[in-house]
Amino acid sequence: MRNMTEPRICTRCIMDTTASDIDFDDQGACSYCTDFLARLKRTGLAATVDQRNAFLERVRHDGKGRDYDCIVGLSGGVDSSYALLLAVRHGLRPLAVHLDNGWNSELAVHNISNLVSSLKVDLFTHVIDWNENKDLQLSFFKANVIDIEMLMDNAMMALNYRLARQYNVKWILAGTNRSTEGMHMPSNWNWLKYDARNIKAIHRRFGSVPIRTHPLISVAGFIWNRYVLGILWTSFLDYFDYRKDEALAILDKEVGYRPYPYKHYESVFTRFYQGHILPRKFGVDKRKLHFSTLVVTGQMTRDHALELMSQSTYPDPDQESSDYSFVLKKLRFSNDDFKSYMAAPSVPHNAYASEKLLWDTLYGVHKKIMAISNS
Repeated sequence: MRNMTEPRICTRCIMDTTASDIDFDDQGACSYCTDFLARLKRTGLAATVDQRNAFLERVRHDGKGRDYDCIVGLSGGVDSSYALLLAVRHGLRPLAVHLDNGWNSELAVHNISNLVSSLKVDLFTHVIDWNENKDLQLSFFKANVIDIEMLMDNAMMALNYRLARQYNVKWILAGTNRSTEGMHMPSNWNWLKYDARNIKAIHRRFGSVPIRTHPLISVAGFIWNRYVLGILWTSFLDYFDYRKDEALAILDKEVGYRPYPYKHYESVFTRFYQGHILPRKFGVDKRKLHFSTLVVTGQMTRDHALELMSQSTYPDPDQESSDYSFVLKKLRFSNDDFKSYMAAPSVPHNAYASEKLLWDTLYGVHKKIMAISNS
């Protein structure tokens, strides 16, 4: 359960001691923004124009003779939506890929529809059987692990790689970026997204519906796609001077895009998970990380970030009440069962079988090799 003591907060950003491995220097600046600034010093916030043009030419070259030259995963959020718009603007031929797990908000459906019709791109939508998805999500609730969203993240990565293999595409252009999400996620706030073994172990323990339509990718699957098949997942927005407010204005003007109150709120479940479950059960408010990145990159003042943090994770209390009823009804949770879940202590993901040790070992070897090659 969450630690109710007052957390210590960084003097430069707004990260605090709810991140279990945070450290502070003598001036009170935290290790998260210090690390982020060091990485920005090496890489910059965005690529140069020459680097961008070289990248775009490589994507076009690798896609010659194929139906598409890149895959763009499309959630309906601003980052992925703007990545798709930029790909089309710069002469690429993307296949937009959307994963429907039964939780799309009406606004997300509206935004996706407007995007693909306005940009005239093909859209592939994979629909997960609802009973299967519900059974998996309920398994994660019963396991009391923190990263329920890992199910969707893992499935989306698996689906993007699957479509890349199917169409012989070498590039997956993601809306991930340093500008709005460049700070590392605290290790106690989520879990390894490629950990298919963990998903299967939790489902085997608590679930009953066979996994048939829910895409999965393991650490070995990632290695196969990345290093054997050469399919490259890249943070496309890092090739541009990405500013979320400017992106929203452009999307609104060109495709009638309508924004969400907070990052990743295009899904009803994500909105409820990040706005209700995470802060109340696990003591985690991901706005701290999102706002801190904007503070460090000069897109938001620290005072404004603190002011926003004083507001509810649900800007609209009626929306929270509506989402509470909707999520419980859709998952067939009784009020008493959900209250029992919220009161139960959290359980670490590695209490169940996991690929995390394998990933950490391979990542450590990779870092050593890169250090040697760069020396």
